[in-house]
Amino acid sequence: MRDGGRIAAAIEVLDDIETRHRPARLALKAWGEAARYAGAKDRAFVSGLVLDVLRHRRSLAFAMGDETNRARVFGGLRTHWEWPTERIKAASEEEHGPGSLTAHEEVRLAVPAELAPAPVRGDFPDWLEASLARVFADSAAEAAALSARAPVDLRVNTLKTDVAHVMKALEAFHPEPVGALPNALRIPAPAASERAAPVEATPAFEKGWFEVQDLGSQIAAAAAGDIKGQQVLDFCAGGGGKTLALAAAMGNTGQLYAYDADARRLKETVVRAQRAGVRNLQVRSPTEKDPLRGLDGKMDLVFVDSPCTGSGTWRRHPDAKWRLTPRQLEQRMAEQDAVLDAAAPFVKPGGRLIYVTCSLFAEENEDRVGAFLNRAEGFAVTPAAGAADAHLTPQGFLRLTPLSAGTDGFFVAVLTKAH
Repeated sequence: MRDGGRIAAAIEVLDDIETRHRPARLALKAWGEAARYAGAKDRAFVSGLVLDVLRHRRSLAFAMGDETNRARVFGGLRTHWEWPTERIKAASEEEHGPGSLTAHEEVRLAVPAELAPAPVRGDFPDWLEASLARVFADSAAEAAALSARAPVDLRVNTLKTDVAHVMKALEAFHPEPVGALPNALRIPAPAASERAAPVEATPAFEKGWFEVQDLGSQIAAAAAGDIKGQQVLDFCAGGGGKTLALAAAMGNTGQLYAYDADARRLKETVVRAQRAGVRNLQVRSPTEKDPLRGLDGKMDLVFVDSPCTGSGTWRRHPDAKWRLTPRQLEQRMAEQDAVLDAAAPFVKPGGRLIYVTCSLFAEENEDRVGAFLNRAEGFAVTPAAGAADAHLTPQGFLRLTPLSAGTDGFFVAVLTKAH
C-alpha cells in the first residue's frame, strides 16, 4: 500500500470505532481481515496512526478546527508524526488516498492553534476534569503524558534466570535496565508506524525467562516486600501478572494462593505459572465449593489488584478513555468496596492487606481506602516502602504516573492489621 491508501484506511477504522462503538482492537482486526492485500508494514502503519489519533483525539480536533476523523488524522500526521504539509498533501491526492486537502485543512496544518482548555490539552473528557484536578496540580500535563506511546517493559523471572542472561537473549531488541527495580528491563516504544518488539515470540520467553509487565505493575507487586516463606493470597489474580511477580519474590517458598471471581481468567494463570517454574502456587477457583475455605485469618499478606476503570493504562488502550462513563466509574467504586470487604477477613493479626488499582482517580483510590478504614476495625495505613519511596503521597500511599515515574498509572495502599 502507498501512504494515501494507509491514511484512508486509518480514517475508515476510526470512523468504524466511532459509529459502531467498538474497541480499537476489534475495529483494526476487522479491517485487517477485509484488507488481505495489506502487508505487515501496512498494518503497523494503520494501527499506529489509529492509536495515536485516539490518544490525542480532542487536541487534534481542536487544532484542526474540525471534529472529523479525517481532520484528526491529518493533524496527527503533522503534529505527532512530524510530516510536512507537502507530504500530507501529496499522499492525500494519491489514487487510493482520502482526497485533496481543503483550503481550511491547509491553513490549520500551517497555523498553530491557540491555547486550549485543560481537557483538550490533556486529551480527556470534560467530565473527568474535576476528578483529575483533585489529584494533580497540572491535570493537563499528567493526562498528556498518558497520551504518549508506552515502552515494552519486562520482568526478569529470577526463578529461572537472571538479568544478564535475558539481556543476552534479547540483545537484538536492545533492552536496558530501568533502575527502579533490579530485575526490570525496558525496550523503548517503537515508532508509531512500526510494530512493538515481538519478544513473546522468542525462545527465552517460551522458557519462562521473563514476563512482559509494565514497570508500574512490577513496582506495585514489589510493595509486598520480603515475603519469602509467608502465606500469601492474591485475591484478584486475573491473568496472573502480579501473581507471578509475587511468586518470584517468594522464591518458591511459603504458599501462594491465586483466586479470582472469574474462573475463566485463572486458566491463563495456570499456564503462565507452569512456564515460569512456580512450585508454591495453589489456584482456588470460584467453581469450587467454598474455594477459600481454611484461609480465614491465616494470611500474612492479602494482595488485592482491584477491578478499576484502568485510567492508568490509557497509553496502551487510548480508546478506553473515550468509552468511560460516570456510571461505569460508580460501578467500579462499588466493586472496589465489595472486594476490600471480602478480602479483609483473610488477613491474620499483624498481617497486611495491599490494595492496588491502575487508576488515577481519588474516587477509586484514597476514597475507597478511607471508606474501608471507616468500616473495618483494626486496619491502619503503613507507608509503602521500597524502590518507589520518592512517589509516596503525604498519606503514605504510592502513586505512579507516566509523567512522574515513566510507568502506567498505579495506586498502592498498604494496610496493616493490628495484632
